[in-house]
Amino acid sequence: MDLLPDLPSLRLLEAVARLGSIGAAGRAAGMSQQSASERLRAMEVRAGLVLVQRATTGSSLTPAGRLLVEWSRPLLERADEVEAALLTLRTEHRRELRVHASMTTAEYLLPRWLVRLRRERDTVANLVATNSEAVLEAVREGQADLGFIEGRGDLAGLATQVVGHDRLVLVAEPDDAWVRRRAPLRPAAIAARALTSREPGSGTRRTVEDAFAAAGALPVAPEVELTTTAAVLAAVRAGGPPAFLSERAVRSEIDGGRLVEVATADLDLQRDFTAVWVGGRRPPAGPLRDLLAIAARDR
Repeated sequence: MDLLPDLPSLRLLEAVARLGSIGAAGRAAGMSQQSASERLRAMEVRAGLVLVQRATTGSSLTPAGRLLVEWSRPLLERADEVEAALLTLRTEHRRELRVHASMTTAEYLLPRWLVRLRRERDTVANLVATNSEAVLEAVREGQADLGFIEGRGDLAGLATQVVGHDRLVLVAEPDDAWVRRRAPLRPAAIAARALTSREPGSGTRRTVEDAFAAAGALPVAPEVELTTTAAVLAAVRAGGPPAFLSERAVRSEIDGGRLVEVATADLDLQRDFTAVWVGGRRPPAGPLRDLLAIAARDR
């Protein structure tokens, strides 16, 4: 038979000893005198002992009650320490958020979101920029509280929320032969040329591969594979083959005349930016939900 009272009941009994009445102990615990009295009686029934001597002038503990308070004092002190430690962990969790994000999201969207999170919620985020597959792995393994990916991915077991949309465009340096074409390039013609590309596992690479697969074309292997958008841009500007990149990433390059958008046809290059986390469909309260709310306002 389990005789051990629960911690709130032990705290209430200690308060009776310290304050001299059940009513005062109840007020200290945030409950009515009746509720406090009922809790103490339930504890007495469970223990099989009379613990409180009740009187019209106040209440005091019986010898058994005083002994139980003395025995429980180290337990209550330890419980206080554990509760304080848990509160510290919760506070740290509210103020620091571990975020992993695919490169385009990390470079062109998250910086302003994280600035707003710091200003509005006094929350600091630890950001790791990587490709979409690595983001999903980090979230599943608990290395990230929140992840952002581009395009599709293996989302099994994860909660998701679309936070934005994007379109890939084909860009080339101004002297490239494709720039002089009048008609849009079709999938077969693009697939026959080795391009500059992001590495396998990136959301950009997967979106391009899916678009060609849907069009019934199989691209040749890229001439070069690079791990960041900035590196791909630099390679194309330097005279490398054209590349598919986020319209967000290349807009300033196109406007400045450093790159040219090459028209394409019959390729679906639209994609979503998706937030992923472990848990229920509703984001957990705290910095994770705060950051998603900021992202939603920015759509």
